[in-house]
Amino acid sequence: MAAMRRHKLGSSDLEVPIVCLGTMTWGEQNTEEEAWQQLDYALEHGVNFIDTAELYPVPPNPKTVGRTEVYIGNWLKARGCRDKVILATKVAAPLPGVDRSWIVANRSDPLADHTTCPQPELDEPSIRAALAASLRRLQTDYVDLYQIHWPARYVPLWGKRQYRVENERPFTPFEEQVRIMGELIKEGKIRHWGLSNETSYGVAQMCEAAKRLGVPPPVSIQNDFAPVYRHYESELAETCAPSAYNLGLLAYGVLAGGTLSGKYSDGGKPKGRHTDFPQFQSRYHNPRTLAAAAEYAALAKRVGLSPATLAQAWAASRWYMGSVIIGATSMEQLKENIEACLVTLDASTLEEMDAIHLRLKNTNDLD
Repeated sequence: MAAMRRHKLGSSDLEVPIVCLGTMTWGEQNTEEEAWQQLDYALEHGVNFIDTAELYPVPPNPKTVGRTEVYIGNWLKARGCRDKVILATKVAAPLPGVDRSWIVANRSDPLADHTTCPQPELDEPSIRAALAASLRRLQTDYVDLYQIHWPARYVPLWGKRQYRVENERPFTPFEEQVRIMGELIKEGKIRHWGLSNETSYGVAQMCEAAKRLGVPPPVSIQNDFAPVYRHYESELAETCAPSAYNLGLLAYGVLAGGTLSGKYSDGGKPKGRHTDFPQFQSRYHNPRTLAAAAEYAALAKRVGLSPATLAQAWAASRWYMGSVIIGATSMEQLKENIEACLVTLDASTLEEMDAIHLRLKNTNDLD
């Protein structure tokens, strides 16, 4: 295996590997024993960056919410390796029209009655309660990176692209969110903070608020990004460049929910997310994305790589990439996905991928 590349996120001293271990299947598609096996293997092979969230596993539901953090916390305690791990988690934001009161209920110990709980918000009491619960489940007194899972304000999310002014709503002001993050850093409860599912407008507003308040700026942005979904390159890459606001990209969805692994080709329905949960992240599993996946799979075969390796190696090659978040439901997938991010693609392969993208552009778009 090639050497694991490492570099700093944004302007921080947080040095992360090019591979980040995603955890959202743990507690739904993976048992705790399987999660521990993945963690042990990843750490042994230089992947000491772990990303989770208070609402994991997914698809999120009241029965499993928080289970992923519990698995990680139990592992950290058993292995005694907290100082060797870069730990990232996320706080849930409002999602009008969708009941997520059970996320708030899960912030209490013992569990509160969700019928008496409000929806998640990003005000100070909510963020503090969410972080306290995550720290309790993770069995640690700090996290290295605390991320706002999605914006508090209205933003077209998860494949939706059209901004609809009628959906605008009141939200916790940018400065208030930034101020809270600054206080948590001073208190030693978080080392750094980051954004997720964010836009250029949101990045700029957060960073300018941080300047005004004298708070350390966000160091990362975790957004949907794959060979079939390259919106980040159009202008967020400029906003987050070192010459601008300097945020490292933490890319999720690089395999488009497994579609780019090739296992769903030719109408196949193997065990996996799209088979088990057909309504969850359906944007990754539509005729346009499947058509693009077939072209990338054909290219992968020509250059002697698996489709999954091609997609992840491509993501790892981007100049703006902070870390590629990989996920796996088996040890075989985990090993391949780690090794994939260490593969170097030649110029002709990258050019062919660009050509496919020009023909089949951003296939995850829903509007």
